[in-house]
Amino acid sequence: MSAQNTDHDPVIGGDPRVDLLPPEITAEHKGRRLRRGLAVAVVAVMLVTGAGIAAATWEAERSQASLAVVQARTTELLAAQGEYIEVRRAQEEVDVTVEARRLAASVDVDWNAYLQQIRVRLPGDVVIGAVVLDAGSPWVPYVQATVPLQPIRVATISLTLTSPTLPSVPVWLEAMATLPGYADSAPTRVTMLDSGAYEVSLTLHVNAEAFSNRFAEAEVSQ
Repeated sequence: MSAQNTDHDPVIGGDPRVDLLPPEITAEHKGRRLRRGLAVAVVAVMLVTGAGIAAATWEAERSQASLAVVQARTTELLAAQGEYIEVRRAQEEVDVTVEARRLAASVDVDWNAYLQQIRVRLPGDVVIGAVVLDAGSPWVPYVQATVPLQPIRVATISLTLTSPTLPSVPVWLEAMATLPGYADSAPTRVTMLDSGAYEVSLTLHVNAEAFSNRFAEAEVSQ
């Protein structure tokens, strides 16, 4: 049996194909297909680029519109703030005034009412001839006694009293001890006048319980 030569045997039943076109025409066809593909690719790139540009432009316009809204709102707020600046300034002045009054009133004593309480603790025939008040201030503390064991005081009341009869000073001092804010008291001088009456100089010290706090109460009620 002889070996079969498969390299030169014709294919039985195959479609006969013969390219009779010149090589130049074939190359021209390939060139056209290549140019057509390049044109499609260029158009696709242009479309994608245009879409990107359009998206970027839309985003920029949207951001610009948002910025314009924010700027308009800021302008409105600044305008409203300008309208109420006088109100705020007035409120600040009121706050300063209230604070100053609170500080000034922190050492307030209703001396008129306090002297009336002193009056009712004295005998009816005793006349108050003179009253000298010495008190501290919110900025300068009241000077305290240098003598040991003296109570703290916030004010001193010096009274000149006239009695038609021999005064019972210890009884007067016991009555003064019931005053609100009483710290201590003592007579400094007892003199018999030419008329036969007696003049008594009395010093009375009061402490912080004598403060009225009337302005603080008024602020709380408001």
